[in-house]
Amino acid sequence: MKFVDADMVHHLLDYPGLVEALRIAHKGASPKSDASVMDEPVGGDNKFVSLVAWAAQEVIAVKLVGVFPSNLALEPPQPSVQGLVAVFDGKTGAPVLAADGAALTFRKTAADSALGASFLAREDVEVLLVIGAGGLAPHVILAHTSVRPSIKRVLIWNRTPARAEALAREMQIAGVSISAAHDLEAALPEADVISCVTMSTAPLVKGALLKKGAHVDLIGAYLPTMREADDETIQRGRVFVDTRAGMEGAGDLFQPVERGLFAWTDIQADHFELCTGTKTGRKDRSEITVFKNVGGGHLDLFTARHLRDGLQQVA
Repeated sequence: MKFVDADMVHHLLDYPGLVEALRIAHKGASPKSDASVMDEPVGGDNKFVSLVAWAAQEVIAVKLVGVFPSNLALEPPQPSVQGLVAVFDGKTGAPVLAADGAALTFRKTAADSALGASFLAREDVEVLLVIGAGGLAPHVILAHTSVRPSIKRVLIWNRTPARAEALAREMQIAGVSISAAHDLEAALPEADVISCVTMSTAPLVKGALLKKGAHVDLIGAYLPTMREADDETIQRGRVFVDTRAGMEGAGDLFQPVERGLFAWTDIQADHFELCTGTKTGRKDRSEITVFKNVGGGHLDLFTARHLRDGLQQVA
């Protein structure tokens, strides 16, 4: 059995290749999957997540990840997401590899949203606004610019401005201007694509400020109590998800449904429908599209399988 460290995960899971692998994978059936989220026994914000996905006679992927938001405040700081992904042979049950869970999760999550943008963002978008400056933010920038090379400006907003400024200084993409945005309400109307990567419990994206033709990518708000976009964003946009399985737990959808402002049947399509062509994405230049990144063990399996195949090619 091989162990794939974070550097090798990032090397093998380049975004053009991974997005295409996810596109192809979604043309097939969804693997059987199961998930559990354990709260910290003594109370607090920390959680431990276990995800299992099984593609019969092919591959089994198991992800074990701790989500500890306060890690960033430690001295020295530690990543808020840490863990492992293990891959097993689907025919024999034999372990094949173990990989850095945080690196694989970052890559999988960003590529998932980029796949959504490939169907939903206009092909000539120029301004990407990223809300949040944590560990996932640079991956979201790399993934979105890989599927929309027309992006010329990236704005980064964070509750702590210094973190947005630091990320803007660190990121370098040829032909792309990257800077911190200090006024979120001023940045929202400028953006063609808005990607939220936060732990927010209150809406940050205001639908009234969105320009026509904008695409909104919501990655956080994975609990019913969390929220990244307001009700007007959901009501103004055509809403898509990567998967309908588990979408009821996403606060950006759950809360407007509970208030009778939105219905689960209003979801336009998921990745399986978009990738097979049974449903269409963006219909015109002026509509607003909203993509909720729900995630799930099937995406970890698709990503881990692509990683396994990449390792075999370099062996």
